[in-house]
Amino acid sequence: MSRIAIVTGGAGSMGRATVERLRARGVDVTSFDLGQDDPVDVADAAAVERAVGRVRAERGPVDIVVNCAGVAAGALLDSPQYVEQWERSLAINLTGAMLVVRACIADLAASGTGRVVNVASTEALGAQRHTGPYTAAKHGLLGFTRSLAIDYGRTGMTANCICPGATDTGMTAGIPPEHKDTFARRHVPVGRYGTPDEIAYMIVALTEIDASFVNGAVIAVDGGMTARNA
Repeated sequence: MSRIAIVTGGAGSMGRATVERLRARGVDVTSFDLGQDDPVDVADAAAVERAVGRVRAERGPVDIVVNCAGVAAGALLDSPQYVEQWERSLAINLTGAMLVVRACIADLAASGTGRVVNVASTEALGAQRHTGPYTAAKHGLLGFTRSLAIDYGRTGMTANCICPGATDTGMTAGIPPEHKDTFARRHVPVGRYGTPDEIAYMIVALTEIDASFVNGAVIAVDGGMTARNA
């Protein structure tokens, strides 16, 4: 029988690559995303409960949750839009992940091989200028992941956190290519931005049944950027 997975942000570049890799391994995947024909707002607790209920009724208990849904958010603390950016970032980047895992937790714990992979960012490992709302949410996602790992590890469920670095996604599409090249030459040891499929490779590896002793891990997938800055 196929394992059942939910991938949030599945219509985005990183989420879509994850969905494709999981399906190639025979996993039955449902995507939660606002940008698809049957949209699911991960920040809406009732909508998440309904959507998870449909997956459970139509496909079976959930074995895998991958939280890829995310939004960029930034501002200086004293700017007029800071509170709005803060609330939006926490709602989607942190609370949304919690709501989806919470709706699936009984299945994940009962599975014996439940897998949760939360996609944070290298912003969860440090900070940059003007990114406070995003950085705070991603730090929170890392802490949430570690808490899940400790609370549910004895059930056989694992929870791990991926921290992508500079990656060619919709979130970075507005950055001019020459600026990306300059940044990569200065900060990324491999000398380039990553691809969504390179991030998805590590996400999917952590969902495998054989990845049973990787729990509470925080893995930077960033071409060596955080190692360079350590």
